[in-house]
Amino acid sequence: MARTLFGTDGIRGVAGNYPLDRDTAHAVGAALGKWILQSHTEPRVVIGMDTRESGPWLAAEVAGGLGVHKVGVDFAGVTTTPGIAYLAKTGPFAAGVMISASHNPYQDNGIKLIGHTGYKLPDEQEEQLETEILARLGQRQESAAAPLQVDAGLDRSYIDHLAATLPGGLQGLRIVADCANGSASFLAPELFARLGARVHAIHCSPDGRNINLNCGSLHLEPLRDAVLRQSADVGVAFDGDADRALFVTSSGKIVDGDAVLLLAARHLKQQGRLARGNAPPVVVATVMSNLGLERALASHGIRMLRTPVGDKYVLEEMLRRDALLGGEQSGHIIFHEYATTGDGMLTALRVFEVMLAAPASLDALTAELQVFPQRLVNVRVRERKPLEELPGVAAEIRAAESSFGDSGRVLVRFSGTEPLARVMVEGPDLERVESFANRIAAQIQADLGE
Repeated sequence: MARTLFGTDGIRGVAGNYPLDRDTAHAVGAALGKWILQSHTEPRVVIGMDTRESGPWLAAEVAGGLGVHKVGVDFAGVTTTPGIAYLAKTGPFAAGVMISASHNPYQDNGIKLIGHTGYKLPDEQEEQLETEILARLGQRQESAAAPLQVDAGLDRSYIDHLAATLPGGLQGLRIVADCANGSASFLAPELFARLGARVHAIHCSPDGRNINLNCGSLHLEPLRDAVLRQSADVGVAFDGDADRALFVTSSGKIVDGDAVLLLAARHLKQQGRLARGNAPPVVVATVMSNLGLERALASHGIRMLRTPVGDKYVLEEMLRRDALLGGEQSGHIIFHEYATTGDGMLTALRVFEVMLAAPASLDALTAELQVFPQRLVNVRVRERKPLEELPGVAAEIRAAESSFGDSGRVLVRFSGTEPLARVMVEGPDLERVESFANRIAAQIQADLGE
C-alpha cells in the first residue's frame, strides 16, 4: 500500500498540524495498543521525548491512545532515541515510543515506534498500524490525553548501561560537549563527568524552542571555538535526539562519521572485536562515504560495504552480514556490540576510549584518512526519469567515470523526498571533480529542469 503517514523515520511533520495533531497522535497510541494486545497479556510501553515544546502534549496523546486498550505507560521524560531503544529491549516493555524530529527545527516533531527488539518497526508492521490509525481517524472517535509522570530511574538505567561499556573511565580527558539544547542536555555532561572527564558543556539550556538552533552537530562553529578557547582535548556535538555525534580535535579540525568509522574499525580489529568468529572484517557505510575511507580501511585488511543513504539501510546490511560496525558521514554510527541503533553518546565514549588507549590525540588518530575532493550539486527537476533514457546525461557520467577510473566515483540519484536530482562526484583533484559535477548537473538541467 502507499504509505501516507510513516516515512523513513516514523511519522514527522509540523507539530499541531496533521499528521502531528492531537487526534492522530492519540490514534497512533490506540493502534499500537491494539497491536500489542494481540501478543501480550500485561503490556507496557515506554515513552520518551526530546526538548521541543510540543513533546509533552504529543506524548500525553499517545499515552491516552494506549490507555484505550489498557496498555500501561512508563514515561522517561527527556531522553534520547537510542535510550528508548535500549529501554524497550531490556525493560518489561512491548514497545517504545520516541517523540522527536531529530535535527529538524523546534516547530517540527515526530513519533518513532520501536519494538521490544530495540529496532524500529519493520515497514510491513508500520503499514498495518497505518491502516488502523486511518480507520480510527475516519470514525472520529473521542480521544483524551493521559497524564504522565517522569520516572527518573529509566534514564538512570540507560546511563548506567553506557558507563558500563567504559570501565576504565575518562580520567584526565578535557571535553567540550555541545548538546544542541536537546536530548543530551542533561545526560551527556553527567555521563562524562561520572567517568572522570573534565567537562565544559555548551547549549544545554533547552527552552522548548532552541533545539538545534545554531548549535549541535549541524552548526559546529561554536563547538570549535569553545574547544580552542578551553584548550580541550576534544569536542563532541550531538543532534536533537542524540542518535549521532560529530567531533572537533584539539587543533580545531572537524571529524565526521567517516573518520570515526576508520579509527573505530582499526581499534576493534586490533582487539579482535570487529568480526565474529572467523568472519572477514567488514564495515558498512553508505554511498556518500568518501573514497578515502574505503582505501584506508582496505590498507588494514577491512572491506567496506556501501548501502543507499540512511541508517535504516546501514542496519539492514549489518544484520545481513552480522557486522559489528557501520554508519554514515553524518555521525550516525552503529556499534552493534552495544546497541541496536546509532547512539551519539555511545559513539563519543568509543572515540574517547580509542584516544586514551592509544594514547594519542584525535588529530593523530584521524591523520591517516586522506579525504578525496567531493562536489555535491542539487538540480530541481520536473520529473524523475531513468538516467539511461537521457543519452546526454549518461554520456557525461561515462566521461567522468572514464576520466577517473578507479580513483574516483560518480553518483547521480533522485531525492526520495524532494523534486531534486543529486549529483555527487569524487576524485583526486578538485578542478576535475567540480568540472564533471557541473557538466552532469547542467545536462540534467537541460533535460529535466523545471
